[in-house]
Amino acid sequence: MFPHAPLEHLHLDWLSAAGIEVAILRLDQIDPLISGNKWFKLVEHLKAAERNGAEGIISLGGAHSNHLHALAAAGKRLGFKTVGLLRGHALETPTVEDLQAFGMQLHWLGYGGYRARHESGFWEHWLAQYPTLHAVPEGGGGLSGALGCVALKAQVDVQLSALGWRDYQAWWLACGTGTTLAGLVLAEAGAHPVFGALAVPEDHGVAPQVEAILREAGVANAGYALIEASRGGFAKVDSGLLAFIEQTEQASGVPLEPLYTGKALLALKEQIAAGRFASGTRLVFVHTGGLQGRRGFSTDP
Repeated sequence: MFPHAPLEHLHLDWLSAAGIEVAILRLDQIDPLISGNKWFKLVEHLKAAERNGAEGIISLGGAHSNHLHALAAAGKRLGFKTVGLLRGHALETPTVEDLQAFGMQLHWLGYGGYRARHESGFWEHWLAQYPTLHAVPEGGGGLSGALGCVALKAQVDVQLSALGWRDYQAWWLACGTGTTLAGLVLAEAGAHPVFGALAVPEDHGVAPQVEAILREAGVANAGYALIEASRGGFAKVDSGLLAFIEQTEQASGVPLEPLYTGKALLALKEQIAAGRFASGTRLVFVHTGGLQGRRGFSTDP
């Protein structure tokens, strides 16, 4: 059901200097199109669509959405219909061009229309227009998306010994909707804390979304923390971040993108410098993929 994601040591001077070991779970390597955590987040939604007899999926995202890109690719590969509801106004981006090439039908909602996605009656109009489709939240979120991400822990556990590790102290990953973080919290059941680097501002409601998922799953007092890492706003990219990504790619050979994984790794460096983790700590860093979304940024080769 799930493709294999390699777990490997991340070798960087600033980690070695602090005495911190990091193993990176390379979700970016599992599939050329249905990449990263998106595969894991989609699985339970696709099962629900099949149980309900749906002909396809309707979901939301922006003009660089990794979620919509993976969904459209899955629809083309597996033969189900996909519809995307997009933030803002019609825009040509490499991602949008791919969505169209994969056969996804697109509707641009404007910004006000997209903000209404959290209102109680949002889906009524769209499901009346597409009664044979199954609605999936933005980013593949919700409990179904989180349950798919539970499998990430098993992928790490079976590879620890090959790294020479018996255990680790915590997880670190980027958060956009908080769904993958919630899945790891469910998988850990309090055994190890999960740190989420917020790639979006706090007003995007990641914390309430995580709490809603955990409540629905019947989990309370879960061990996780959210760390500000958005660098001023959603999709905000600055020269310091881009320079860090370039240096890190040259030093490690690991490709990064600036909206999620690059921000998360830079936030980890800052937190280590601030003394959050003691020497000898072992962390699992999740590379959540999304490399297609970096097209158009100056990090491109």
